Amino acid sequence: MIKYPGGQSFEKEEIKSSPKKEKKVLLSARNRGMSLENDINISNEYYIEHDIAVITKRPTPINVVKVDYSRGALITQAYFEEQSTTDYNGVFQGKYIDFEAKSTQKDTSFPLNNITKHQIKHLERVIRHGGIAFFIIEFVHLNEYYLLDAKYVIDFYNNQERKSIPYKAIKENGKLIKQGVRPRLHYLDIVKELYF
Repeated sequence: MIKYPGGQSFEKEEIKSSPKKEKKVLLSARNRGMSLENDINISNEYYIEHDIAVITKRPTPINVVKVDYSRGALITQAYFEEQSTTDYNGVFQGKYIDFEAKSTQKDTSFPLNNITKHQIKHLERVIRHGGIAFFIIEFVHLNEYYLLDAKYVIDFYNNQERKSIPYKAIKENGKLIKQGVRPRLHYLDIVKELYF
């Protein structure tokens, strides 16, 4: 178990192949990207507590089909009502902010299949209406986080034949996010530098 500031934890699932063999610790697909999400949530809590910004995780809309009330209103069946737009939105210094957070296990590129067409369309609308739009991309094995302007990603998505953005291009066109304790990711420093 990894302990983060503020008492939040992140657990890896243990999978046993057989009683005689050693345990293998794997990060399940279910939790992929949760570390990045936790890091951003911790950062956002700090920004709210210190009255710097109000940025929150956007909930994914679901339609509840079945509830088991014998166990205290436990949802047993649900489906996504519609596709979610982006992960986070809020206000910083009087400007609307909207961004998507993505993780990749690859060291040399960021796969574009991690981004959906409706997310691109949503971010295009945000930009058209004067909002600030960007991506936070985590390279898991490199322990690096980059803030990449949404205009760059949208242009690459719409106009390039490649199915991924090379790491080198992200390093050249994005900004490396400083890591700390509180905030965990100092991404608003870069927002201030790029957009104000």
